Amino acid sequence: MGKSTIEKIPFKFSYSLFKFEENYNYILKYKEVDAKGRYLYWDQFKYRIDKGDNAKIAWWATKLARVLKMKFLEYKDKNNQVFSFCIPNILQAKLYKISNFSSTGIVPDKDIRNRYLISSLVMEEAISSAQLEGASTTRRVAKEMLSTGRKPKNEDELMILNNYFLMQEVKYTKNEELTIGLILEYHKIATREDNTNGNVAGEFRKNNEIFIADSYDVVVHEPPCHKEIEERLINICEFANKEHSGEDGSIFIHPIVKAIILHFMIGYEHPFSDGNGRTARAIFYWYMLKNGFDFIEYVAISKFLKQAPTKYGKSFLYSETDENDLTYFIFYQVDIIIRAIDELLNYLEEKSREFEEVTELLSNSKIGNNLNFIQKDIVKKAIKNPGRIFTSKEIVSDYDKTANTARKYLNELVEYKILAIIKNGNTKDYIAPANIRDIFAYN
Repeated sequence: MGKSTIEKIPFKFSYSLFKFEENYNYILKYKEVDAKGRYLYWDQFKYRIDKGDNAKIAWWATKLARVLKMKFLEYKDKNNQVFSFCIPNILQAKLYKISNFSSTGIVPDKDIRNRYLISSLVMEEAISSAQLEGASTTRRVAKEMLSTGRKPKNEDELMILNNYFLMQEVKYTKNEELTIGLILEYHKIATREDNTNGNVAGEFRKNNEIFIADSYDVVVHEPPCHKEIEERLINICEFANKEHSGEDGSIFIHPIVKAIILHFMIGYEHPFSDGNGRTARAIFYWYMLKNGFDFIEYVAISKFLKQAPTKYGKSFLYSETDENDLTYFIFYQVDIIIRAIDELLNYLEEKSREFEEVTELLSNSKIGNNLNFIQKDIVKKAIKNPGRIFTSKEIVSDYDKTANTARKYLNELVEYKILAIIKNGNTKDYIAPANIRDIFAYN
């Protein structure tokens, strides 16, 4: 197989490569990012310089601006070269925007958040993460499986279910320190009953017969030797658990940036035969939750990574190829987080509008005054999807209620003739009739 098709940087940066006095105008003109705030790699940068400028000198000036702001990590690649990153002003502004969502709350009222951020949002990341890895099950089928608690029918559904359990484990362990044991546990859950590529759940790869290739089957990354995995992951754990507040003389690393760097590190090490991406994203979520970014649980990062997997891969490759500059990967991931947050806000607005419409319908009905929030939310779903089947397991999952409470809520809706009971073996399901609006109009 050939080597990476990514164009290499024309030269390794050095201060003395070009003369400062002769190229002072370049230094004034070219900064870390271009006029549109993009942190461009050489293959795009060379086509976006000012007319008449020398591309290599412009690149040198850009690299100079970046190097002067670089922060260097103790983490090194397989060739013993350090990784680094910088935070241009525009990236700082984006980090502030994300942090502001966390400090003010994505929605102002916690009760509203609890009402609308139901399990379907957590399911979305489980589904998207699996689809990013190649699972082809539709969202409708996947959500039906997760909400009803039925067993997976194939490998794709198993991957989705495993990812869902993985997110639950991440929430449960968010206050723990990162250890080899925790990384292995995440992988064990992510790849349960999955033997793809010789994978053994919860165990490191035992050889170097692994590589990351692009869509043309060209090798783009060969991870470090399998014999170094444990030692290198110990270093990653030390990095994760160390304070980087800048108060003790160490460098300051924004928690969001640090979570993204941890994501990159696991991807770079590729310690498992399969499931590395899922494990890396789990550790990203773990660190975000650990640092108080609670909203991240409801943000489906993988959905947007899946929409442009080539860009996701290139963000890794650019960082590795350009003297281990992690800023490319950080920029890409920050933009993904912002896009995912914007979608979440739109989702909340839509759900709020739907609920208000149902509330208005119920306000003129005697029945409506007797229903609690969860029952009204079920009515909303029933109106939107006549013939939909509801189960007590779904209510338990969506609203974090006990099985007895779930059955009570559903049976009360049956008494009001809002739902009807249908037999499903030894259990009871509940179906939404087509005339729900008429039921409220006459009651």
